[in-house]
Amino acid sequence: MMGAMKKLSKQLTYDASADAVAAMLDDPAFREAVLERQRVERGSVDIDGDVARIEQVRSGDDIPSFARKFVGDEIVIVQTETWTSAHGADVELAIPGKPGEAVGTLVLVESGGTTTETVELDVSVRIPLVGGKIEAMIADMVGHALDVEHQVGVEWLSR
Repeated sequence: MMGAMKKLSKQLTYDASADAVAAMLDDPAFREAVLERQRVERGSVDIDGDVARIEQVRSGDDIPSFARKFVGDEIVIVQTETWTSAHGADVELAIPGKPGEAVGTLVLVESGGTTTETVELDVSVRIPLVGGKIEAMIADMVGHALDVEHQVGVEWLSR
């Protein structure tokens, strides 16, 4: 039996307008700075119109042994954001060649000079027995990556 999906909900607050946050998220230099800070093995950023595609390769060293035989020595995550409005996007994380993904939304809401970026994702890994554990691990990994992105973003916007 497949487990329930793992839900990830994260709120990142910036002291900036929603337009400024959207412009930052649309800047390849910002996305590259985030990848660098996340210490990925390698990564690439491709922003074309309303679609941002970020590929990151992470070392499997930090991955628990139960999951390593599933992901291998490294884990590749391809994040695609399709902006459906000035302040909202559909988000999809794929793990090429593996039965796992995360799908959800990113929404920017401005209030009183600050902007809250809300990311909500459903993580699903279709593997018997360990799927739920791997979902939790991926949700933690993505949550941590968003925390790092937030730190870089706060610094970026304060310049």
